[in-house]
Amino acid sequence: MDRTASGWLNGMIGVVIFSGSLPATRLAVMQFDPVFLTVARAGIAGALALLLLLFFKEKRPARRDILSLMVVAAGVVVGFPLLTALALQHVTSAHSVVFVGLLPLATAVFGVIRGGERPKPVFWLFAVTGSALVCGFALSQGLTAAPVGDALMMAAIIVCGLGYAEGAKLSRTLGGWQVISWALVLSLPLMILSSIWFMPASFSNIDAPALAGLAYVSLFSMLIGFVFWYRGLAQGGIASVGQLQLLQPFLGLTLAATLLHETVTWTMLAATAAVIACVAAARKFAG
Repeated sequence: MDRTASGWLNGMIGVVIFSGSLPATRLAVMQFDPVFLTVARAGIAGALALLLLLFFKEKRPARRDILSLMVVAAGVVVGFPLLTALALQHVTSAHSVVFVGLLPLATAVFGVIRGGERPKPVFWLFAVTGSALVCGFALSQGLTAAPVGDALMMAAIIVCGLGYAEGAKLSRTLGGWQVISWALVLSLPLMILSSIWFMPASFSNIDAPALAGLAYVSLFSMLIGFVFWYRGLAQGGIASVGQLQLLQPFLGLTLAATLLHETVTWTMLAATAAVIACVAAARKFAG
């Protein structure tokens, strides 16, 4: 398998894992404080990342990489999880699909700014079209206005796009799983102290779904998903592979249909087919 195909495969695995993040976060914030959820998930993932780095005897990152790792930590370890957790107190996970549809575009923009990529003009046409299709599909599901939640989700998309692009750029030299691991370890002391400070007085009244949500976002959303995602972005190109995120809302709905027995409509299938076409076209013209 060539490097580009491997990048798309790794990216797709990452997207499948991330597709459960917002529903899991929604379950968790129903009983956990959003700040505690943010620092706890980062603390758990950070502890596991530290063990991985020690086990494989990874060298410390160079001094020149520290600033980039801080950007990654600020964007995907703290920024996106905290902002989405706060937003999901005001909006449903279905509502957040509108903003997830803008994430590939944000990633591509920061890929140009931070990653030095230069996609062809036609790429942007298909990237914008794909984002518009996802947002249009989400709006067609009947979403209510929630200004605070919308503002928080928009901020989350911006910091996440920056974190994705910065991490992918760094992955080219440091390695995919090493980037997210070092970013988690860099923020670990603060996350542990914050987890203790914001910890609930008791876990006895926390139901299993909330605990399962915490476990998922800690292990999969915060660590395992990034192992595949950053490797995919580094191998296949930030702007190009980043378009796979357009499929994330539909994958989430598919999971809901499979696990929760929700109905999958023909409009969902049609929108998914159109988005897949945009992703394929964007890949061709990515550069």
